[in-house]
Amino acid sequence: MKLWSILGNSQKLDGGAMFGNAPRTVWEKWIAPDADNRIALACRALLVEDLDGKTALFETGIGAFFEPRLRERYGVVESHHVLLDSLRAAGFGHEDIDVVVISHLHFDHVGGLLAPWQEGQAPKLLFPRAKFIVGEQAWQRALHPHPRDRASFIEGLPALLEATGRLERIDGDHSATLGPRVRFHHSDGHTPGLMLAEIRGDAGGVVFCADLIPGRPWVHLPITMGYDRFPERLIDEKHVFLDAMIERDVRLFFTHDAQCALARVTRDAKGRYGTGDERAALVGEAI
Repeated sequence: MKLWSILGNSQKLDGGAMFGNAPRTVWEKWIAPDADNRIALACRALLVEDLDGKTALFETGIGAFFEPRLRERYGVVESHHVLLDSLRAAGFGHEDIDVVVISHLHFDHVGGLLAPWQEGQAPKLLFPRAKFIVGEQAWQRALHPHPRDRASFIEGLPALLEATGRLERIDGDHSATLGPRVRFHHSDGHTPGLMLAEIRGDAGGVVFCADLIPGRPWVHLPITMGYDRFPERLIDEKHVFLDAMIERDVRLFFTHDAQCALARVTRDAKGRYGTGDERAALVGEAI
């Protein structure tokens, strides 16, 4: 198998919202804010080539589906669909993707499934050959959101996915489409039913951390986002998850870290987590 980090559209979001109850004097040492208190965030996908003969894309980022007013509100930097450009630069088109894995259905993780916004045009789903894999609990959350996170979902997207006839909703740790090389970990702290995909190769493992650990700063145990539904539960989940990744030497893939795509998790003598062996990008790396 070969791994590629695929950049999608980037965002600038309020640093306080991204770091929850951590004070600015703490988090600005990790990511410097701009004059509007916003920090730069990536929406990075992971492409796996030859995953038992399939080309699989783990998430699609925020994409360019927002109309201009909402694009500005949610801090989307580019107006064009960056993910499609990044796929082409790596030698792929969205038509080449066999499987798209969705950790959860918040718009900054699935907006890239849609074609760019055009005035007067209905939303159009990309990836015409792909099977779409999503957890059953995350699917139900998108269908029946809580008032607190209703705005995080794209109206009509579940119907578009279901209409393809290529949707696999899973409850367990494995997918019939992807088989035993991909194991799903489950988390409820950020949103109910979040799935973290661990890919095992002959030379080790990589796990797509999604919003359990969106970037290196959030490896620190008490650091959570204001967007997390259940922060205390997330901290408990993160503790168990990180210990397991250390034990099995599985590297972490970050979707929202603007500077780092991949790193190993470390733990010091006091039990504090950090990162090492950091990689800014992956370009056809064998695993």
